[in-house]
This record gives sequence, structure tokens and C-alpha cells, in this order.
Amino acid sequence: MSEISNQHKTVLDKLTAASKRAGLPAAALVAVSKVQPDARIAEMLKTGQRIYGENRVQEAQTRWGGTFADHRDGLELRLIGPLQTNKAADAVALFDVIETVDREKLLKALVKAVGPDGKMPRLYVQVNTGEETQKSGVRPADVPAFLTLMRETYNLEPEGLMCIPPMGEAASPHFWLLSNLAKDNGVSKLSMGMSGDYEIAAEMGATSVRVGSALFGARKS
Repeated sequence: MSEISNQHKTVLDKLTAASKRAGLPAAALVAVSKVQPDARIAEMLKTGQRIYGENRVQEAQTRWGGTFADHRDGLELRLIGPLQTNKAADAVALFDVIETVDREKLLKALVKAVGPDGKMPRLYVQVNTGEETQKSGVRPADVPAFLTLMRETYNLEPEGLMCIPPMGEAASPHFWLLSNLAKDNGVSKLSMGMSGDYEIAAEMGATSVRVGSALFGARKS
């Protein structure tokens, strides 16, 4: 087995065990492929990993619409980085899931971007659980109103909530907050947990975790 294959098996085993300890279904593993060299992506594809997370629309277009276009069928692609409104149409065309919905202007752009086929990616609302000024996301106190706006004004049903806890802080209070926000507002899925804390996230109810370096090794940049 290659190093990538070994790392993939290790993460899956730990993820499954963490969910089992909590008596929950196993969380889905999102392999964060952003800024990874093609050779590592090719090795990961060989493991059967089917869900990939990308930060930038243009990079994802080059990778999954170009280099690995032959593998696109059967994969689930998730946008896990900030989305500019001028990239909304490209994102709607490429991604199966957009996890970083955070403002009304973006809701308008996404609705406008839907083509004749009616395709709209599944949507997650990014919550800025740490209320960090430099980070995207809806403030926790504003989540109920934002979800109502999505549902009633734009006829968009959020599939889940997503968060990125502040660096240097314990992740569990942020996961607890996100979980409670989801329960209180009728949202079923939680995207939370990364390489350093995905086991904690799985134990706290994550339905998907976003893992990069623990799968691929350190990024190039």
C-alpha cells in the first residue's frame, strides 16, 4: 500500500471508531484536495475516495474539469472556501455542494446562476462561531434570520451548517454551538472537524469532516 493509501485507511478507521463511540452513523470523509500536487490526488483516487473539497473555483475547474476530468463522474465535489459572487455560475455548474453560503448577495447570485436544467448544489451555511472579524460566516445570533431568509425569500433549503473554529481554541465548544444551532433551526447536517480534530467532531455529531494534511501530508503552500 502507498503512503496515501495507508493514511486514508488510518483516517477512515479513526473516523468510524469515533462515530461508533458516540453511537452515531459514520461521518462522511471529505478529502481536502486544495493545493495538492496531481500525483497525490491520483493516489487518493486509487483508494476509492469519492468526496473532495476545494477552496477555489478556478483551481477546481482546472483539476476536475481538466487534469482529472475522466474521474469526475461518480465523485462528489464540495466548495469549502469562500465564494465570490462573480464565480457563482461557475460554482453552480461544477460543485455538488457549496459549504460557504454566508450572505444575501451570494444567495441572489446562486439563484440567478441556476440554468435551464434547474441544477442547484446542496447548500451549507457557514457559521462564524468564533465571531472573528477576519473570517467569513454568519454570526451565531444571526443564523435563525439568515435561514428564514434562505427559505422564505429565496426558496432555498439549507442541507447543513459548517464552521471553522478559531485557531488556538478548543474546538469542542464551537462544535457544540453549531450542533445546537442546527437542532434549533431544523437543519440536518453538520460539516465540522479537520485534520487535528475530526475525531472530536465525529463524536459530537458531525455528518462530514474535512481532512487535508492527515490524508495527503503537508501542502505545498
